[in-house]
Amino acid sequence: MQVFQAVYQYKGYRKAAEHLGLTQPAVSSQMRHLENALEQPLFEYIGRQLYCTEAGERVASFIERLFGQMSELQTELNLLREALSGDLKLCVVTSAQSVLPFLLSSFLEEFPAVNVQIEVVNRAQALDRLKLNVDDLVIMAMVPEGRSLSTLPFLDNELIPVLNIHHALNSREMISEKLFFAEPMLIRENGSGTRFALEQHCQQHRLQLNPVMEFGSNEGIKHAVMAGLGVAVLPKLTVLAELQTGKLKTLSIQDFPIRRTWCLVHPMGKYPSRVAQAFIDHVYARLEKIHAHFRDV
Repeated sequence: MQVFQAVYQYKGYRKAAEHLGLTQPAVSSQMRHLENALEQPLFEYIGRQLYCTEAGERVASFIERLFGQMSELQTELNLLREALSGDLKLCVVTSAQSVLPFLLSSFLEEFPAVNVQIEVVNRAQALDRLKLNVDDLVIMAMVPEGRSLSTLPFLDNELIPVLNIHHALNSREMISEKLFFAEPMLIRENGSGTRFALEQHCQQHRLQLNPVMEFGSNEGIKHAVMAGLGVAVLPKLTVLAELQTGKLKTLSIQDFPIRRTWCLVHPMGKYPSRVAQAFIDHVYARLEKIHAHFRDV
């Protein structure tokens, strides 16, 4: 078939022989054997010019498809043999930093040759980066509707009220939202997903939000609450250690926690790289384990 393809491409036995490193008689012999096997003439001479017959054209089309399929098969076999490697560019909103290490630990254990690059931003910056298509994947909550985005939800993001252990409200078993939001409120900067979720909640429940201080990270707010500068609403996973050690307290408040969902996101028209698709598949395959792990912490 390779000899036939060369004769078909170069339209002559001599040039085909030169290309294949064979003698011209050897090429002619191969073509005779093929024609005898198919019981059809594949080439014919008119004058000194070699032409392909109708049967030859069909054979040429078949061989082209067959060689293409063989090439695809070889590629797939090579992928099975070779370890997954390359770059994985992740953009992560600040609140998801506590989740990402768990996702990466099992992924990198399976694919240690992958090089992960992480950019930590707020929600507004994450949306800008999605528009610019500069990352393989974005990890965020509150994915906007009306945009052509592909999303894979993988974990609930619970926003809970937190306050200093010496705060006067700690003596109450249950308080109203209005009483909590009357306290000095520490919030994230404009563009933060945590702030956006909090503002949405206050608007839906007709609550007045009176921030006294803004911070560029949940970590900063957490330490400010411990210092007694005010109260806050933060992702539960970012304050687990402080709640467990008694450095912070949370309250039972009606309509809390505020529930959002972290998702893997990329533009709808984007074809994920092999590494990015492997990460998506890895997270999808481990959804139950992810939920169980963070439910038990």
